[in-house]
Amino acid sequence: MNIDLTGKTALITGASRGIGEAAARVMAGYGANVVLVARSTQDTARIASEIGDKALAVTCDVACYGDVENAVAVAENGFGSLDIIVNNAGVIDPIARIEHSDPEAWDQAVDINLKGVYHGMCAAIPAMKRRGGGTIINLASGAAASALEGWSHYCATKAAVLALTRCAHMECAPDNIRVIALSPGTVATDMQRAIKTSGINPVSELDWSTHISPDWVGEAIAWLTTDAARSYDGENFLLNKDEARRAVGLIT
Repeated sequence: MNIDLTGKTALITGASRGIGEAAARVMAGYGANVVLVARSTQDTARIASEIGDKALAVTCDVACYGDVENAVAVAENGFGSLDIIVNNAGVIDPIARIEHSDPEAWDQAVDINLKGVYHGMCAAIPAMKRRGGGTIINLASGAAASALEGWSHYCATKAAVLALTRCAHMECAPDNIRVIALSPGTVATDMQRAIKTSGINPVSELDWSTHISPDWVGEAIAWLTTDAARSYDGENFLLNKDEARRAVGLIT
């Protein structure tokens, strides 16, 4: 793919592993400065050091708006701008039927999966306006349109992320700020290991070989920042479709 992110700065939440880590490495490979955000810098600091001078690690709980606001300020102060934000942080634990769920854990999932995306957009949009535009990519899920046993928190929050994406697109398009949702399908990450262990609903029964690599999602994220993806502005990009994978260049 002919992708050049030189001079762009991307902030990625949930960047300590999985999709977030892959996105940071892929985007840095295309020339971007990357700000890796997670609740602990134990892993993100190592990843940032491996990437090099174009990477910074920031301690940030996306459920806390002040933390996210600070991470955006670090991006602007460290690299001069914020051009891209990838709202990737999310949780699926604990997987449980509604009657057996822990209300506090359910609330925490809402705080991270939904409010974390809102916090990211709320903090990033003013910075992007100062820059004259930008790209917001929100990690959604096929679960947003499905009812899955044990996943009430995940299905509900991902459906809300799609609604937030559409609202933000409507509000931000006049300011040259693109807002896109990305539903990657099933990905070979620690989240899938937790799903497998739960034994609840058909997703837990999938063979590991059916899950795509986090690197594929990282490539999709990088591609979505380009003009080639403009037709998906305000939409949900479904990476489990062959058409989408061809567009990114993952398959022929």
